[in-house]
Amino acid sequence: MVDEHLTAVEKDILDWLAGQEQPMLDLLARLVNQDSGSFDKSGVDAAGAILKEFFASAGLEIETTPHDRYGEFVRAFLPQPAARETRNILLMGHRDTVFRVGDAGRRPFRIEGDKAFGPGVADMKAGLVMNAFVLAAFKRFGGHPSPLAALVTADEEISSPSSRALIARYGQDARAAFNSEPSPAKDIVVVARKGAVFMTLDVAGKAAHAGAAPQDGISAIEELAHKIIRLHALTDNDKGITVSVGMVSGGQTVNTVAPSASARIDLRYRRAQDRDTALASVREVVETAHLAGAHSTLVIDSEREPLEITEASAALLAHFKAAGNAVGLNVEGISVGGGADSAITAAQGCPTLCSVGPVGHHGHSEEEYIEVSTLVPRAQLLALAIARLPDRLG
Repeated sequence: MVDEHLTAVEKDILDWLAGQEQPMLDLLARLVNQDSGSFDKSGVDAAGAILKEFFASAGLEIETTPHDRYGEFVRAFLPQPAARETRNILLMGHRDTVFRVGDAGRRPFRIEGDKAFGPGVADMKAGLVMNAFVLAAFKRFGGHPSPLAALVTADEEISSPSSRALIARYGQDARAAFNSEPSPAKDIVVVARKGAVFMTLDVAGKAAHAGAAPQDGISAIEELAHKIIRLHALTDNDKGITVSVGMVSGGQTVNTVAPSASARIDLRYRRAQDRDTALASVREVVETAHLAGAHSTLVIDSEREPLEITEASAALLAHFKAAGNAVGLNVEGISVGGGADSAITAAQGCPTLCSVGPVGHHGHSEEEYIEVSTLVPRAQLLALAIARLPDRLG
Protein backbone atom coordinates (compact mmCIF):
# COMPACT_ATOMS: atom_id res chain seq x y z
CA MET A 1 0.00 0.00 0.00
CA VAL A 2 1.56 3.28 -1.13
CA ASP A 3 1.32 6.27 1.23
CA GLU A 4 -1.71 8.40 0.42
CA HIS A 5 0.11 11.48 1.68
CA LEU A 6 2.70 11.73 -1.08
CA THR A 7 3.51 15.21 -2.27
CA ALA A 8 2.83 15.98 -5.92
CA VAL A 9 6.54 15.74 -6.73
CA GLU A 10 6.95 12.47 -4.83
CA LYS A 11 4.01 11.00 -6.71
CA ASP A 12 5.44 12.15 -10.04
CA ILE A 13 8.78 10.51 -9.24
CA LEU A 14 7.27 7.23 -8.08
CA ASP A 15 4.86 7.09 -11.01
CA TRP A 16 7.63 7.78 -13.51
CA LEU A 17 9.87 5.11 -12.00
CA ALA A 18 6.95 2.66 -12.11
CA GLY A 19 7.01 2.94 -15.90
CA GLN A 20 10.77 2.52 -16.30
CA GLU A 21 11.26 -1.21 -15.82
CA GLN A 22 11.92 -1.95 -19.48
CA PRO A 23 14.31 1.01 -20.00
CA MET A 24 16.10 -0.09 -16.84
CA LEU A 25 16.46 -3.62 -18.19
CA ASP A 26 17.66 -2.27 -21.53
CA LEU A 27 20.44 -0.31 -19.84
CA LEU A 28 21.24 -3.26 -17.58
CA ALA A 29 21.58 -5.56 -20.59
CA ARG A 30 24.11 -3.20 -22.19
CA LEU A 31 26.16 -3.08 -18.98
CA VAL A 32 26.09 -6.82 -18.34
CA ASN A 33 27.06 -7.57 -21.94
CA GLN A 34 30.18 -5.44 -21.50
CA ASP A 35 33.06 -7.29 -19.83
CA SER A 36 34.44 -5.23 -16.95
CA GLY A 37 36.70 -7.31 -14.75
CA SER A 38 38.63 -5.19 -12.28
CA PHE A 39 41.94 -5.54 -14.14
CA ASP A 40 40.36 -5.08 -17.57
CA LYS A 41 40.80 -1.31 -17.77
CA SER A 42 39.42 -0.98 -21.29
CA GLY A 43 36.35 -3.01 -20.38
CA VAL A 44 35.71 -1.12 -17.16
CA ASP A 45 36.03 2.18 -19.02
CA ALA A 46 33.67 0.90 -21.74
CA ALA A 47 31.09 0.10 -19.05
CA GLY A 48 31.63 3.59 -17.68
CA ALA A 49 31.02 5.06 -21.11
CA ILE A 50 27.63 3.35 -21.26
CA LEU A 51 26.62 4.99 -18.00
CA LYS A 52 28.06 8.37 -18.98
CA GLU A 53 25.95 8.24 -22.13
CA PHE A 54 22.85 7.70 -20.00
CA PHE A 55 23.80 10.45 -17.54
CA ALA A 56 24.36 12.90 -20.38
CA SER A 57 21.03 12.04 -22.00
CA ALA A 58 19.32 12.65 -18.68
CA GLY A 59 20.88 16.11 -18.40
CA LEU A 60 23.17 15.28 -15.49
CA GLU A 61 26.60 16.80 -15.00
CA ILE A 62 29.57 14.43 -15.23
CA GLU A 63 33.10 14.50 -13.85
CA THR A 64 35.75 11.85 -14.44
CA THR A 65 39.07 11.12 -12.76
CA PRO A 66 41.35 9.03 -15.00
CA HIS A 67 43.74 6.36 -13.79
CA ASP A 68 46.61 4.77 -15.69
CA ARG A 69 46.01 1.23 -14.39
CA TYR A 70 42.36 0.97 -13.40
CA GLY A 71 39.17 2.33 -14.89
CA GLU A 72 38.33 5.99 -14.47
CA PHE A 73 36.31 7.23 -11.51
CA VAL A 74 32.97 8.63 -12.69
CA ARG A 75 30.85 11.10 -10.76
CA ALA A 76 27.44 12.16 -12.06
CA PHE A 77 25.73 14.89 -10.11
CA LEU A 78 22.64 17.00 -9.89
CA PRO A 79 23.03 20.40 -8.23
CA GLN A 80 20.25 21.93 -6.18
CA PRO A 81 20.67 25.71 -6.38
CA ALA A 82 17.84 26.36 -3.94
CA ALA A 83 18.90 23.71 -1.43
CA ARG A 84 19.07 24.79 2.17
CA GLU A 85 21.65 22.03 2.64
CA THR A 86 24.68 22.08 0.34
CA ARG A 87 26.20 18.74 1.35
CA ASN A 88 25.73 15.96 -1.20
CA ILE A 89 23.62 12.87 -0.87
CA LEU A 90 25.71 10.06 -2.35
CA LEU A 91 24.47 7.13 -4.42
CA MET A 92 27.29 4.61 -4.61
CA GLY A 93 28.11 1.70 -6.87
CA HIS A 94 30.91 -0.12 -8.70
CA ARG A 95 30.97 -1.33 -12.28
CA ASP A 96 33.91 -3.74 -12.06
CA THR A 97 33.26 -7.47 -11.71
CA VAL A 98 35.22 -10.58 -10.77
CA PHE A 99 34.75 -12.16 -14.21
CA ARG A 100 37.15 -12.78 -17.07
CA VAL A 101 37.26 -11.15 -20.49
CA GLY A 102 34.93 -13.13 -22.72
CA ASP A 103 32.48 -14.20 -20.01
CA ALA A 104 29.90 -11.62 -21.11
CA GLY A 105 29.95 -13.02 -24.63
CA ARG A 106 29.82 -16.59 -23.41
CA ARG A 107 26.77 -16.06 -21.18
CA PRO A 108 25.15 -12.73 -22.08
CA PHE A 109 22.28 -11.04 -20.28
CA ARG A 110 19.09 -13.06 -20.29
CA ILE A 111 15.77 -13.09 -18.45
CA GLU A 112 14.00 -16.24 -17.34
CA GLY A 113 10.74 -15.54 -15.54
CA ASP A 114 11.52 -13.03 -12.80
CA LYS A 115 15.26 -13.67 -12.89
CA ALA A 116 17.82 -11.74 -14.92
CA PHE A 117 21.20 -13.44 -15.36
CA GLY A 118 24.66 -12.43 -16.55
CA PRO A 119 28.15 -11.55 -15.27
CA GLY A 120 27.87 -8.82 -12.63
CA VAL A 121 24.11 -8.43 -13.02
CA ALA A 122 23.62 -8.37 -9.24
CA ASP A 123 27.08 -7.38 -8.07
CA MET A 124 26.44 -4.73 -8.95
CA LYS A 125 25.33 -3.47 -12.33
CA ALA A 126 21.62 -3.55 -11.44
CA GLY A 127 22.33 -1.21 -8.53
CA LEU A 128 24.12 1.20 -10.86
CA VAL A 129 21.11 1.20 -13.19
CA MET A 130 18.82 1.86 -10.25
CA ASN A 131 20.98 4.79 -9.10
CA ALA A 132 21.06 6.22 -12.62
CA PHE A 133 17.29 6.19 -12.95
CA VAL A 134 16.77 7.68 -9.48
CA LEU A 135 19.03 10.58 -10.45
CA ALA A 136 17.21 10.95 -13.75
CA ALA A 137 13.88 11.08 -11.89
CA PHE A 138 15.04 13.92 -9.67
CA LYS A 139 16.49 15.76 -12.67
CA ARG A 140 13.11 15.47 -14.38
CA PHE A 141 10.85 16.41 -11.45
CA GLY A 142 13.02 18.05 -8.78
CA GLY A 143 12.24 17.39 -5.14
CA HIS A 144 15.75 16.55 -3.93
CA PRO A 145 16.59 18.31 -0.64
CA SER A 146 20.34 18.44 -1.38
CA PRO A 147 22.67 18.07 -4.33
CA LEU A 148 22.81 14.46 -5.49
CA ALA A 149 25.92 12.64 -6.68
CA ALA A 150 26.34 9.14 -8.07
CA LEU A 151 29.81 7.66 -7.56
CA VAL A 152 30.56 4.99 -10.17
CA THR A 153 33.80 3.29 -9.15
CA ALA A 154 36.11 0.98 -11.05
CA ASP A 155 37.87 -1.38 -8.63
CA GLU A 156 35.70 -2.30 -5.64
CA GLU A 157 36.21 -6.03 -6.16
CA ILE A 158 39.93 -5.62 -5.44
CA SER A 159 39.44 -3.35 -2.39
CA SER A 160 39.29 -0.06 -4.32
CA PRO A 161 42.99 0.82 -4.64
CA SER A 162 42.33 3.77 -6.97
CA SER A 163 38.84 4.74 -5.78
CA ARG A 164 39.33 4.68 -2.01
CA ALA A 165 40.76 8.18 -1.59
CA LEU A 166 38.10 9.72 -3.83
CA ILE A 167 35.25 7.94 -2.04
CA ALA A 168 36.67 9.13 1.27
CA ARG A 169 36.95 12.69 -0.01
CA TYR A 170 33.35 12.81 -1.13
CA GLY A 171 32.22 11.01 2.00
CA GLN A 172 33.76 13.66 4.25
CA ASP A 173 31.37 16.31 3.03
CA ALA A 174 28.32 14.13 2.39
CA ARG A 175 25.01 14.34 4.18
CA ALA A 176 24.21 10.64 3.69
CA ALA A 177 25.32 7.75 1.50
CA PHE A 178 23.35 4.88 0.00
CA ASN A 179 25.35 2.03 -1.51
CA SER A 180 23.26 0.05 -3.99
CA GLU A 181 24.89 -3.34 -3.54
CA PRO A 182 22.38 -6.18 -3.99
CA SER A 183 20.00 -7.04 -1.16
CA PRO A 184 19.18 -10.58 -0.04
CA ALA A 185 15.45 -9.75 0.21
CA LYS A 186 13.05 -7.02 -0.89
CA ASP A 187 12.73 -5.59 2.63
CA ILE A 188 16.37 -5.88 3.78
CA VAL A 189 19.24 -3.38 3.86
CA VAL A 190 22.70 -3.84 5.37
CA VAL A 191 23.75 -1.69 8.32
CA ALA A 192 27.00 -3.43 9.29
CA ARG A 193 29.79 -5.29 7.49
CA LYS A 194 32.98 -6.89 8.72
CA GLY A 195 36.37 -5.37 8.12
CA ALA A 196 38.95 -7.50 6.33
CA VAL A 197 42.71 -7.84 6.04
CA PHE A 198 44.04 -9.83 3.07
CA MET A 199 47.58 -11.13 3.55
CA THR A 200 50.27 -13.25 1.92
CA LEU A 201 52.33 -15.60 4.08
CA ASP A 202 55.65 -16.83 2.64
CA VAL A 203 57.59 -19.66 4.28
CA ALA A 204 61.25 -20.39 3.51
CA GLY A 205 62.72 -23.81 4.27
CA LYS A 206 65.65 -25.72 2.84
CA ALA A 207 65.76 -28.02 -0.18
CA ALA A 208 67.14 -31.56 0.05
CA HIS A 209 66.72 -34.86 -1.73
CA ALA A 210 63.53 -36.37 -0.37
CA GLY A 211 64.86 -39.92 -0.70
CA ALA A 212 68.62 -39.70 -0.20
CA ALA A 213 68.92 -36.98 2.46
CA PRO A 214 65.57 -35.81 3.81
CA GLN A 215 67.19 -35.05 7.16
CA ASP A 216 69.16 -32.25 5.49
CA GLY A 217 66.02 -30.41 4.42
CA ILE A 218 63.49 -28.16 6.11
CA SER A 219 60.03 -28.57 4.63
CA ALA A 220 58.35 -25.23 4.09
CA ILE A 221 55.14 -27.12 3.31
CA GLU A 222 55.19 -28.89 6.66
CA GLU A 223 55.86 -25.59 8.41
CA LEU A 224 52.98 -23.99 6.53
CA ALA A 225 50.64 -26.87 7.40
CA HIS A 226 51.22 -26.34 11.11
CA LYS A 227 50.67 -22.61 10.71
CA ILE A 228 47.39 -23.12 8.87
CA ILE A 229 46.01 -25.18 11.75
CA ARG A 230 47.05 -22.50 14.24
CA LEU A 231 45.71 -19.69 12.08
CA HIS A 232 42.29 -21.31 11.73
CA ALA A 233 42.22 -21.81 15.50
CA LEU A 234 42.24 -18.00 15.89
CA THR A 235 38.64 -17.84 14.68
CA ASP A 236 36.32 -16.57 17.40
CA ASN A 237 32.76 -16.53 16.10
CA ASP A 238 31.40 -14.98 19.29
CA LYS A 239 33.57 -11.91 18.70
CA GLY A 240 32.96 -11.93 14.96
CA ILE A 241 36.61 -12.70 14.15
CA THR A 242 37.45 -15.26 11.47
CA VAL A 243 40.76 -16.36 9.98
CA SER A 244 40.77 -18.42 6.79
CA VAL A 245 43.59 -19.62 4.56
CA GLY A 246 42.03 -19.64 1.12
CA MET A 247 45.00 -20.38 -1.16
CA VAL A 248 48.23 -22.37 -0.75
CA SER A 249 51.15 -23.17 -3.01
CA GLY A 250 54.67 -24.50 -2.60
CA GLY A 251 57.34 -27.03 -3.32
CA GLN A 252 59.85 -27.57 -6.07
CA THR A 253 59.48 -31.17 -7.27
CA VAL A 254 57.81 -34.25 -5.83
CA ASN A 255 61.19 -35.70 -4.80
CA THR A 256 62.52 -32.54 -3.15
CA VAL A 257 61.96 -31.42 0.42
CA ALA A 258 60.00 -28.22 -0.19
CA PRO A 259 62.21 -25.12 0.10
CA SER A 260 59.29 -22.68 -0.10
CA ALA A 261 55.56 -22.41 0.39
CA SER A 262 53.02 -19.61 0.57
CA ALA A 263 49.43 -18.98 1.56
CA ARG A 264 46.82 -16.25 1.21
CA ILE A 265 45.05 -15.35 4.45
CA ASP A 266 41.65 -13.72 4.98
CA LEU A 267 41.13 -12.07 8.38
CA ARG A 268 37.66 -10.67 9.20
CA TYR A 269 36.54 -8.66 12.21
CA ARG A 270 33.34 -6.94 13.22
CA ARG A 271 34.66 -4.01 15.28
CA ALA A 272 37.46 -1.66 14.30
CA GLN A 273 38.91 -1.96 17.80
CA ASP A 274 39.50 -5.70 17.23
CA ARG A 275 41.65 -5.27 14.15
CA ASP A 276 45.03 -4.75 15.79
CA THR A 277 44.58 -7.51 18.36
CA ALA A 278 43.49 -10.04 15.75
CA LEU A 279 46.33 -9.07 13.43
CA ALA A 280 48.84 -9.40 16.28
CA SER A 281 47.64 -12.97 16.85
CA VAL A 282 48.18 -13.76 13.17
CA ARG A 283 51.68 -12.29 13.32
CA GLU A 284 52.52 -14.38 16.38
CA VAL A 285 51.63 -17.56 14.48
CA VAL A 286 53.71 -16.44 11.52
CA GLU A 287 56.74 -15.59 13.62
CA THR A 288 56.70 -18.79 15.70
CA ALA A 289 58.52 -21.58 13.87
CA HIS A 290 57.46 -25.20 14.29
CA LEU A 291 60.53 -26.49 12.45
CA ALA A 292 63.95 -25.21 13.46
CA GLY A 293 65.44 -23.16 10.67
CA ALA A 294 62.17 -22.28 8.93
CA HIS A 295 61.58 -18.58 8.35
CA SER A 296 58.29 -16.85 7.54
CA THR A 297 57.20 -13.39 6.42
CA LEU A 298 53.78 -11.78 6.29
CA VAL A 299 52.69 -9.01 3.90
CA ILE A 300 49.36 -7.17 4.03
CA ASP A 301 48.07 -7.01 0.46
CA SER A 302 44.93 -4.94 1.05
CA GLU A 303 42.34 -4.07 3.68
CA ARG A 304 38.71 -3.10 4.13
CA GLU A 305 37.51 -1.23 7.18
CA PRO A 306 34.31 -2.45 8.87
CA LEU A 307 30.94 -0.80 8.43
CA GLU A 308 29.78 -0.30 12.01
CA ILE A 309 26.41 0.86 13.29
CA THR A 310 26.55 4.40 14.64
CA GLU A 311 23.94 6.69 16.11
CA ALA A 312 23.71 8.50 12.77
CA SER A 313 23.44 5.33 10.68
CA ALA A 314 20.78 3.98 13.05
CA ALA A 315 18.82 7.20 12.50
CA LEU A 316 19.26 6.84 8.74
CA LEU A 317 17.93 3.28 8.98
CA ALA A 318 14.88 4.50 10.92
CA HIS A 319 14.29 7.08 8.21
CA PHE A 320 14.67 4.44 5.49
CA LYS A 321 12.19 2.20 7.32
CA ALA A 322 9.65 5.03 7.33
CA ALA A 323 10.12 5.49 3.60
CA GLY A 324 9.68 1.74 3.18
CA ASN A 325 6.39 1.84 5.02
CA ALA A 326 5.23 4.57 2.65
CA VAL A 327 5.77 2.28 -0.37
CA GLY A 328 4.53 -0.91 1.28
CA LEU A 329 7.86 -2.43 2.40
CA ASN A 330 8.69 -3.46 5.96
CA VAL A 331 12.41 -2.67 5.90
CA GLU A 332 14.86 -4.25 8.35
CA GLY A 333 18.63 -3.82 8.74
CA ILE A 334 21.04 -6.75 9.01
CA SER A 335 24.77 -7.37 9.49
CA VAL A 336 26.85 -9.39 6.99
CA GLY A 337 30.43 -10.60 6.70
CA GLY A 338 31.40 -9.30 3.27
CA GLY A 339 33.06 -5.93 2.75
CA ALA A 340 32.00 -3.01 0.55
CA ASP A 341 32.83 0.62 -0.24
CA SER A 342 30.07 1.72 2.15
CA ALA A 343 32.59 1.29 4.95
CA ILE A 344 34.76 4.03 3.43
CA THR A 345 32.08 6.71 3.61
CA ALA A 346 31.02 5.52 7.07
CA ALA A 347 34.62 5.87 8.27
CA GLN A 348 34.43 9.57 7.33
CA GLY A 349 31.46 10.05 9.68
CA CYS A 350 28.90 9.97 6.87
CA PRO A 351 25.63 8.17 7.78
CA THR A 352 25.62 5.20 5.41
CA LEU A 353 23.34 2.34 4.42
CA CYS A 354 24.42 -0.54 2.21
CA SER A 355 22.66 -3.08 -0.02
CA VAL A 356 19.82 -0.74 -0.87
CA GLY A 357 19.85 -2.14 -4.43
CA PRO A 358 17.60 -4.73 -6.07
CA VAL A 359 17.41 -8.25 -4.70
CA GLY A 360 20.25 -10.40 -6.02
CA HIS A 361 21.74 -13.80 -5.31
CA HIS A 362 24.78 -15.99 -6.08
CA GLY A 363 27.17 -13.13 -6.83
CA HIS A 364 30.61 -14.07 -8.20
CA SER A 365 29.20 -17.23 -9.79
CA GLU A 366 27.63 -18.28 -13.08
CA GLU A 367 24.29 -18.59 -11.25
CA GLU A 368 24.24 -14.89 -10.32
CA TYR A 369 20.86 -13.22 -10.86
CA ILE A 370 18.56 -10.42 -9.75
CA GLU A 371 14.84 -10.52 -9.13
CA VAL A 372 13.52 -8.28 -11.88
CA SER A 373 10.35 -7.44 -9.95
CA THR A 374 12.42 -5.69 -7.24
CA LEU A 375 14.20 -3.26 -9.57
CA VAL A 376 11.45 -0.63 -9.63
CA PRO A 377 10.23 -0.93 -6.01
CA ARG A 378 13.73 -0.58 -4.62
CA ALA A 379 14.32 2.45 -6.88
CA GLN A 380 11.09 3.97 -5.60
CA LEU A 381 12.10 3.31 -1.99
CA LEU A 382 15.50 4.95 -2.49
CA ALA A 383 13.96 7.94 -4.24
CA LEU A 384 11.41 8.51 -1.50
CA ALA A 385 14.07 8.16 1.21
CA ILE A 386 16.11 10.84 -0.57
CA ALA A 387 13.15 13.16 -1.10
CA ARG A 388 12.20 12.96 2.58
CA LEU A 389 15.67 13.03 4.10
CA PRO A 390 15.45 15.30 7.17
CA ASP A 391 17.84 18.16 7.79
CA ARG A 392 19.23 16.36 10.81
CA LEU A 393 19.40 12.63 11.50
CA GLY A 394 18.76 11.49 15.06
